Amino acid sequence: MNRNEIENGAAADRHVLVVGGAGYVGNVMVRRMLAAGYRVRVLDALAFDHGSAISPLFDNERFSFVRGDLRDPAAVAEAADGVSDLVLLAAIVGDPLCKKYPEISEDVNVVGPTAMLEALDGGSVERFLFTSTCSNYGLRTSDEPADETSELAPVSLYAETKVAFEQALLTNASELSFSPTVLRIATAYGLSPRMRFDLTISEFTRTLAAGEELVVYDADTWRPYCHIEDISAAVETVLAAPRALVDADVFNVGHSDENYTKRMVVEAVRRSLHEPGVVEWVEGGTDPRNYRVGFDKIAERLGFTPRRRVGEYAAKLIAAVRAGAFDDFVERDGFYANRTLNLAAPVARLAEAG
Repeated sequence: MNRNEIENGAAADRHVLVVGGAGYVGNVMVRRMLAAGYRVRVLDALAFDHGSAISPLFDNERFSFVRGDLRDPAAVAEAADGVSDLVLLAAIVGDPLCKKYPEISEDVNVVGPTAMLEALDGGSVERFLFTSTCSNYGLRTSDEPADETSELAPVSLYAETKVAFEQALLTNASELSFSPTVLRIATAYGLSPRMRFDLTISEFTRTLAAGEELVVYDADTWRPYCHIEDISAAVETVLAAPRALVDADVFNVGHSDENYTKRMVVEAVRRSLHEPGVVEWVEGGTDPRNYRVGFDKIAERLGFTPRRRVGEYAAKLIAAVRAGAFDDFVERDGFYANRTLNLAAPVARLAEAG
């Protein structure tokens, strides 16, 4: 099924639940799906008090929203009622936040989703897409880009939880009534109504565009990157693909040309700035990840190739920063970065306490 077929009616037959759809990636993904004709429901706990980012969507008759925690069976049952597809975006994302909230991270990233599989089994859901991360490849000693068969070597609690749920999902795939697919996503960048400036490319670009000093640790470590519009397009591509092509399978999501060292990211931003900015290079940071990733499988099997590039985005974000679009950055640090959770204690422990 190609993109035109999605736009010309097939999407109208699908009702997609996006768990975590009010977040950084979700805000863009949900808008794309609505524009393509899907009905979309969002389940989100609004853990970063970011509900304002999704408020305009309530005017769309194909949109619905359930505020709730994915660890809450009642919220999941309400949100999943009658949907045909589920995209699991929600997670405690990133090494710093998982380290700060280890018990909640384990619950949200592994325990809750695993319980969700059992709750959904036998229901209306036909496709289950889990957005995992290329961070699962961790610290690679080989110069060869990691593919989907490469050893997983998580070096953080965040990646460990992603690997754990991947294994739970794929190990039980043959017993599930729905078709699961794992998407290992490259590090996200791009403009969003729920903008984040605690991600590498956006952080570097905003800092230099604002005329501030940028501190860069371990400048020559590699990461792959992918624009959130392209991440969203990849999800739509998998939803539209014949089940046999994606069932119980894993796909890296990104573009092989979008593997960069941090130094290369800084140089790309400098080219768009037309000035060097002030950069302090520091070795020996706390993040040991170093990995390049290959993306041939999703291109060859599903015909998906990301369209956007880091340099183009840097120029757009620089323009937005200098136009004053983010002048409230300091006052709304909690909105622009995942630093503090507004979430209850783990649901299981709440039940025990009650």
